[in-house]
Amino acid sequence: MCGLAGILRVHEPNDDDGPPPSHLESIPEAWLDILDGSIKHRGPDGAGRFRDRISTDDGRTIDVALVHRRLAILDPEGGLQPMVHDGERLRPDLTYQPGETPIVASERVDAGTPLVALVFNGCVYNQHEVRGQLQLTGVVFESDHADTETFLHGWRHWGRDMRERLDAMYASLIWDRSASRLFGLHDLATQKPIAVSRFADGAAIAYCSCEPGPQRLQASTTDHVATIYDKELLRWTALGWGERPPLIQRSGAFGLALLVRHVEFVRDAIRLDPRENTTRFSAEEAEGLLRQSVHSHLESDVPLAVFLSGGIDSGLVAAFARERRPDLQTLTVRMPDARYDESEAAANTASHLGTQHHTLDCQADPAADVVQLIEQLGLPFGDSSLLPTFWLCRATKQIAGVALSGDGGDELFAGYERYRAWFMMERHSFELALAWPLVDASRLLPRRDPRSLSTKLARFGDAARASAYEDLLKIFSHRQIKRLAPSLPKQKAYLMLQDPMREDFNDYLPFDLMRKTDTASMAVALEVRAPFLSRKLVHRCLSAPVAQLMPRGQRKGLLKLVARRHLPKEIVDRPKMGFAIPVGEWFRTDFGGMRTLLLDHLNSAEPFPGLAEAGVAIDMGYVQRLLREHDDAGQASLWPWKGRDHSQRLYMLLVLSIWSRWLQRAQNDPL
Repeated sequence: MCGLAGILRVHEPNDDDGPPPSHLESIPEAWLDILDGSIKHRGPDGAGRFRDRISTDDGRTIDVALVHRRLAILDPEGGLQPMVHDGERLRPDLTYQPGETPIVASERVDAGTPLVALVFNGCVYNQHEVRGQLQLTGVVFESDHADTETFLHGWRHWGRDMRERLDAMYASLIWDRSASRLFGLHDLATQKPIAVSRFADGAAIAYCSCEPGPQRLQASTTDHVATIYDKELLRWTALGWGERPPLIQRSGAFGLALLVRHVEFVRDAIRLDPRENTTRFSAEEAEGLLRQSVHSHLESDVPLAVFLSGGIDSGLVAAFARERRPDLQTLTVRMPDARYDESEAAANTASHLGTQHHTLDCQADPAADVVQLIEQLGLPFGDSSLLPTFWLCRATKQIAGVALSGDGGDELFAGYERYRAWFMMERHSFELALAWPLVDASRLLPRRDPRSLSTKLARFGDAARASAYEDLLKIFSHRQIKRLAPSLPKQKAYLMLQDPMREDFNDYLPFDLMRKTDTASMAVALEVRAPFLSRKLVHRCLSAPVAQLMPRGQRKGLLKLVARRHLPKEIVDRPKMGFAIPVGEWFRTDFGGMRTLLLDHLNSAEPFPGLAEAGVAIDMGYVQRLLREHDDAGQASLWPWKGRDHSQRLYMLLVLSIWSRWLQRAQNDPL
């Protein structure tokens, strides 16, 4: 679990200008320092850099540089990065550390040497199986059990086909000199991020584990910095997350065409069969696949523990982990609000399983923490569960360097209430059409309490009116977005989805949940692994008929059949709580300085710097209305329509303000 970055620059042959600049002029060491500064918190155990230059047959000069920060989990001595292989052996002599005299590989090895250089972030869970396959082909390993070397030789031997052989989480940059190309690789669920930014001249591209690195780098190299992109900003504001940063990056078409020839981004994928054509998925098979995955996720040279909530996902992970680790440690964090605290239920599960359990205090400082996390992430990320996830990771780091989580269980085994709501909408679309006046009237239901039945019915009505699954996830509805920012473009019309679980796996899981987990865990240099996201289990669940995942319409029904064999009945039948915080109440009571922070931002002279210049005008009168309605909803009243809860909307506006201020600073003072 690490931080990585890289730059590739292309020089066209130009007889008038003479030869290209030297490698160190083409990619200055100061640029690598900027990228390194944005990722150093991810890897406190080591740092390294690699440089190379090649000339192509058509006269181009390609410069590449890789940067790495290491969190040492497996084989601390043998997994140093960047890892470079020359076709015969590993070449640590071609790398250097920050502050040392830079080494350019092309000045030390022949032009025809088939160098492959790798920076890797993640873990290969089936690396011993893959090592065995590679050794049968004659590959000689030099490390004892470094999964980075397994990944490197897998690429050298199989290329892109390596992905189908791996059970892993990873983000990686691979410089393959023979192909004259820098490859970026992602695992199946995009558990580890790679931010991408093109230089304004169109002839260079930067990659980084953290968005601030490329943004600061771009600002330091040109007067033309990225500007806010209103269409992407619309998605981020509505949902709280998006695939790409809400920024426009301009580069010349000629330069972009050059880059396309020498960079390639490869995300792993699996071919899913139609659900109705899949053979029966039994509880026994589900249990076997999950058990196998958990067991493969346990290798670590540092202490390992399991996140334990009050639910069945983490409970099953702990149950199967303890089969291999009798001294297994489990942890939960005691939340500052008893209504959102699952520590008692987690302790019940731990007692049943016989684990060494720790209940940790979260030491919440929400106002300071949200600013730190958003600026470290460099994105207007609106999922407030980032805060409790960070508190859990920070507390866990005191005990373990690796933690297993239950991430992915809801998406794969139909655990969300919205799935049942959506399938009901699909089955009863005709009846809903006949009852349209009632559906339309749902907008008038009181929404003082975000967990109340009336609020849930109102949200259901919003989705039914729009015939859009995304409306079940939105923070701001279409109507609210138009009130907030009338200048934003019209929202895209979404068709009825046939498979919301597959949709969530491709979008919500990687760009909300995985981004949240990565940000929270890497802020404290903790590796988090998700056994539910193993390749075989993902394929089986996303291909299984929904009726088998949800027998008799019961959410997570199939997984509950497994859980009843291993967990207490009261845990299996316990209502799903979710990992949430009462951020709306904190905005009223100023717990942890949250109201002060909110008002300092939203009542400032310029709450959202840069948005107006991008043509996005925020209606501050509407923002003040949201604040008033939210305060009114917190007051005792017999009138159910007094005020309205805007917890997540206000949180989204807060992080949007934090982000836009950070972006302005980063562009004005990139160093």
